[in-house]
Amino acid sequence: MPGSEHTELPKALRENASEEAALAREPNPLTLPDHPDPPHPRQTNRLGTDPIGKLLFEFSLPSIISMVFNMMYNVVDTAMLGWFVGEAGVAVTTLALPVMTILMGASMLAGVGGNALAAIQLGQGELRLVERTLGNSAVLLFAISLLVAVGAFVFIDPLLALIGTTTELWEPTKIFIQIICAFSVFQSLGMGLNNFLRTAGRPTMALVTMMLGTAMCVVFNVLFVGVLGWGIAGSAWATVLGQLCGMVPIVWYFIWSRKAPFHLRPAGMAPDLRLMGRICALGMASFAMQAAATVVNIVFNQVVTAYGALDPLGTSGALAAIGVAQKVCSFVFAFMVGLTMGMQPIIGFNYGAKQWSRVYKTLKWACIWGIIFGAVYLVLTHAIPGPLVNLFGISGDLEAFSVFCLQIYTIFYPLVGYQIVGGSYFQSTGQPLKAAVIELLRQVILLIPLYLILPHLAGFFGLSPLMMVVIAVPLSDILSVIVTTVLLAKEVRKLKTLEAAKAV
Repeated sequence: MPGSEHTELPKALRENASEEAALAREPNPLTLPDHPDPPHPRQTNRLGTDPIGKLLFEFSLPSIISMVFNMMYNVVDTAMLGWFVGEAGVAVTTLALPVMTILMGASMLAGVGGNALAAIQLGQGELRLVERTLGNSAVLLFAISLLVAVGAFVFIDPLLALIGTTTELWEPTKIFIQIICAFSVFQSLGMGLNNFLRTAGRPTMALVTMMLGTAMCVVFNVLFVGVLGWGIAGSAWATVLGQLCGMVPIVWYFIWSRKAPFHLRPAGMAPDLRLMGRICALGMASFAMQAAATVVNIVFNQVVTAYGALDPLGTSGALAAIGVAQKVCSFVFAFMVGLTMGMQPIIGFNYGAKQWSRVYKTLKWACIWGIIFGAVYLVLTHAIPGPLVNLFGISGDLEAFSVFCLQIYTIFYPLVGYQIVGGSYFQSTGQPLKAAVIELLRQVILLIPLYLILPHLAGFFGLSPLMMVVIAVPLSDILSVIVTTVLLAKEVRKLKTLEAAKAV
């Protein structure tokens, strides 16, 4: 179809294509001679040939399990501190959640963005460009973690005030956050480069390394908090050491393994500002999702601190009860995000290879599974809510309010699963602006105003201001789903048009 090559891929992925293609064909003096680069390794080329259902299951299942284990870092910290320290320990992890979330977002900015670009490059057969993307992503991840470590000590007091830390929780929260941030390089490289394992055709290794990190986090938590009695500081040390255990095998694989289809080499790590910009552009949606969650958590902490002080539960009780409901909900988000992580290399590869029908089929099945995950979790949270919140040591009046929060949060979860898949699709196909808009709508543009406005309407509905804070979440969910539906409908029409043009 004449001129169609200028509309099939986003401008950000077309610019300077001839220059990059020429660079990819040039011999690289820093390429290690004992690591030959096959033009289309079997473990990556099959993304464009194997059945979609088989690929989606194979890539998503390990990703889902790995995300569950990744989410469990904060969950384990919360549970251990709830059992051995009590309500104050749970409140500290709730206050620290914005920091933990932004650290994850920083890892996803370079990791998910770099992997999305690498998957498209593999589909185009440009293996040397993939190694440049991997190397520059690693440099970005290290630089980001260095900035985080410095910032955690220079700006710690303003940060604690920003997240709504009360006087009695100031010192323990400060200790927890500073330890986590000082060694954030372990999470940054481990989680960031873990994304590339799936595009390298190693989804099982991505799962195993994540499981290893979480398992060691549990072991260290039991030792430091349960046995040695190090309390909140011990939980923080357990987290960073667990992240170190998960990082080491990933870095080893990309540097030394002969089975890797692409490697982390000195040549690829030479900083390329334009390439870094493209990596960040594609990772911006994931980062926006986490940054948005951070902003929302900060506003949430401030609102709950204010209205909790007026409630019989008190500030610490309100933070602990709602925080536990959020931790329980994080499990289903782990399923949904893991599904999108497994979907991403399949869509990216086939989008780069212009196999539009395979892109559409992957999107369709991912949406179906996202809806199923949300529906199953909705049933669970209404069938056995008590045991779910009891896992974190919550009981009595706090248990009743936690159950209320949990069941309200999950009302629209089937549609939320579909909405998350939609946002990830635009990221996987090199359309970061649309992806970022979808994520920001749900977590910032809609939710923050609702947090601030709804408590003032509590008297009209006969509820407490604290309950209205909780109701803001599902209301934001359903409004963002409507916008996602409009954008995806237009995209599906485009894919069908491109496939029809290709068949002519």
